[in-house]
Amino acid sequence: MKVLQVLPCLNSGGVERGTLDFARTLVAQGHESLVMSNGGRLQPQLESEGSRHIAFPVHAKSPLSLLRVRRLRRELLRLDADVIHVRSRVPAWMVWLALKPLPAARRPLLVSTFHGLYSVNRYSAIMGRGDRVIAISECVRDYILENYPRVEPTRIRVIHRGVDTEQFGGRPPLAEGQWLRDFERDYPRTKGKALLLMPGRLSPWKGQREFIHLVADLLRAGCECHGLIAGEPTPGKDDYLAQLRAQARQLGLDNHLSFLGHRADMDRLYRHSTLVFNLSQKPEPFGRTVIEALATGVPVVAWDEGGPAESLRAALPEGLVPPGDRAALVARTRALLEHPPAHIELPPQFTLRAQAEATLEVYRQGLKDLGRSA
Repeated sequence: MKVLQVLPCLNSGGVERGTLDFARTLVAQGHESLVMSNGGRLQPQLESEGSRHIAFPVHAKSPLSLLRVRRLRRELLRLDADVIHVRSRVPAWMVWLALKPLPAARRPLLVSTFHGLYSVNRYSAIMGRGDRVIAISECVRDYILENYPRVEPTRIRVIHRGVDTEQFGGRPPLAEGQWLRDFERDYPRTKGKALLLMPGRLSPWKGQREFIHLVADLLRAGCECHGLIAGEPTPGKDDYLAQLRAQARQLGLDNHLSFLGHRADMDRLYRHSTLVFNLSQKPEPFGRTVIEALATGVPVVAWDEGGPAESLRAALPEGLVPPGDRAALVARTRALLEHPPAHIELPPQFTLRAQAEATLEVYRQGLKDLGRSA
């Protein structure tokens, strides 16, 4: 089977990491894996793992993108994929418009994934135009059914995002002793402290401000902890990072909070953290960092809403906190620091293996319904 995944860029983020994970699985199972994007930091890794990258400007939210549809049509015909899987709205519009004039016999199976709880409008409705529609959580499926009645329930399949348990599970390699020594050399104030990790892209709605307040509250309560914020701002939004640093200084956290920036070693960072947090200010469709941390056996604390809550209800319900309740957040954090769970087991539906097999089954069934072989 030849599969083409299409997304805006390959820099960082859950959609990008998920695309690479699935591409790696396709290659391992003997399928031909293609990815089309405007390129980015993760492109060399994608290609080194056996996929082919096709550079095309499918990223720009601009009317100029419509002028590229004809050229995109020629490219898609040349690639002749069995399945085209679109993972974002601009690429979805461009691919859908490129395929629309083609006779049915020449059109590949079009699959779309709702990766987000997008604003409800005609622009977002394109994600429901696929022959098959994947929702990354029950929360997202309910959102689709409520807001896009033209999407038939029979076309929707819930497939939870999956974590690579080879990378994020199992016993840590012996080499991590050196990693920890290097980390403590770079961040000496973390040594001997409970490490509280806030991973994710730096954005006002992602909850970094609330995390900084949490660290301050815990220190006032006598907790020996150190906060870690791992992630980078959206391009062009460096002012938000400056605001977070100023907030930390104002609260007297210069020696108790470290900004780590983009990290390529998140598996090790999770393993050496005491608790991981997801504190988004609006319901997230899934929350990739939640299952990554749980797969490494690290407890997670999150608001009881959206996709992250689905993962925690299945694996660690004691990590859930009423949304926005700052006092409950402090209390739950202190309780988990004092009495950490003895064992955390990630349910199989949140593994990359389960996600990949379920997605391939969507492809196979979709092609069968079109009268084609997989």
